[in-house]
Amino acid sequence: MSRKIKISGLPDFDMAEHLPDEQAIAEYLTIVMEENDPSALAHALGTVARARGMSQIAKDAGIGREALYKALRHGADPRFETISRVCHALGVKLVVQPLHA
Repeated sequence: MSRKIKISGLPDFDMAEHLPDEQAIAEYLTIVMEENDPSALAHALGTVARARGMSQIAKDAGIGREALYKALRHGADPRFETISRVCHALGVKLVVQPLHA
């Protein structure tokens, strides 16, 4: 007989713990961008910022730490300027390519 595992006993999954380098971050953000959901992109950028250190990313982006948390929380709809500044602080860029390549 197998032992039952309670869901409450499972560890929480935190994507920020699985982004060890720029390549992993780029792949993660690319997958999220394919969803075409601005809120999901904001949340993903928040996850990457936590992986890199939210305080430092906020400083590099010229945004207050609390304001950055608010802008990148799940369900947020940040301005493009905020997205652009955070991407720059993270050392990544958004790339445009044709839909039907």
